[in-house]
Amino acid sequence: MEGMKLVKIDKSIYEDYKIDVIFDAYKWDPQVGDVNTVSEYVLLITEEKAASLKRDAENLTKETHMIQEAMLKNLNFSKEVGLSKKMKKYFMKQTKYNRDKNVSLMRYDFHPTTKGFRISEVNSDVPGGLAEATILGHIAKKYLGYGEVKYDIAEILYDSFIKINPELKAVSFVHATSYSDDRQVMQYIGDYFESKGIKSFYNDPTALTFKDETPFLGKERIDGIFRFYPLEWYENLPRKYKWHHYFHTNAISCNHPVNLLSQSKRIPVIWNKLDIDLTTWKSLLPHTVDPKVFFKDESLRKTHILKPNLGRVGEGVMIDGVISKVDKEGIMKAAKKFPLNWVAQEKFESVPLEVDGKLYHLCIGVFTVKDKCAGFYGRISTKPRIDEHAVDIPILVVKGDL
Repeated sequence: MEGMKLVKIDKSIYEDYKIDVIFDAYKWDPQVGDVNTVSEYVLLITEEKAASLKRDAENLTKETHMIQEAMLKNLNFSKEVGLSKKMKKYFMKQTKYNRDKNVSLMRYDFHPTTKGFRISEVNSDVPGGLAEATILGHIAKKYLGYGEVKYDIAEILYDSFIKINPELKAVSFVHATSYSDDRQVMQYIGDYFESKGIKSFYNDPTALTFKDETPFLGKERIDGIFRFYPLEWYENLPRKYKWHHYFHTNAISCNHPVNLLSQSKRIPVIWNKLDIDLTTWKSLLPHTVDPKVFFKDESLRKTHILKPNLGRVGEGVMIDGVISKVDKEGIMKAAKKFPLNWVAQEKFESVPLEVDGKLYHLCIGVFTVKDKCAGFYGRISTKPRIDEHAVDIPILVVKGDL
């Protein structure tokens, strides 16, 4: 695909580069199993390509907000998109939500295909890859000597919080504290907030208590909640923690629970029932149907793949030639038994990039904060499925042609 190119960091300096990435770019999980997840390559994209991705992501975000608002008004569709009865109950009590009083962070995953760029999903609940979208690029630029990082996502997020509450003093970074790969995401943003004089606290969701819709961590009043704990995981918490308060807090939320309403990959199944204009979504997302339709139509079984409704890192995606026969049978069985937990989506043909005689499949995650583009996050894989074994790659924007 034109406008993109992989370039290699010189072997003689790669180890120094990797050390900088680990210690300066919060890359605390540089290896998954036996796989090194710090790529020796850098993705270069032209300004024209960057502008196109920016435009598409911003248009998608406007439409995604429309989806969230339409879902709030039509919660009878909650079962069709895979939300539990308990979650529906809490959303039905959501009467004070104001998007302008919260910070919305999303990531759209773009893939180069034979039909141009296509998106596989939006991560609108708890998108990761924040440090990779900014610091990783700056380190790559230092070693390559050229290219630009277009956005500073930590600065954009901080400015968004301050614009809502200029008196912001304390932010709780809510995450699964036993996972270092979650903590590294929170630590990056928290350190930036600390550098601006904001108290940053790192805790799991049970640590916050609420009084009159105001969150507290011990005796410390919390003005903002930055959540990196998937909302559906809250349902596994004991009742005594009263996590429903996250729906009604007067603190700035990033992301507010409302963002889960667009996380479901089953949303396209009910698009036509929402009565909203989703032109960009419909042009970029492959054809999507309920698994029940998939299993009844033999032609769809040849052209579509199964994906978990709330999958987040590419796990559980049924792509022939990528997963084992046993895994495929397990996915098929699960989708037949629990169709509301799955979706069938037309398989696109990924166009890999060639470098050093090898082919790499690419995913570009485009972040938006509020309604504006906020950064690019890259991953590459020798397989057409971009999953937890994919390798993080910095993205630099260059002038002229490639």
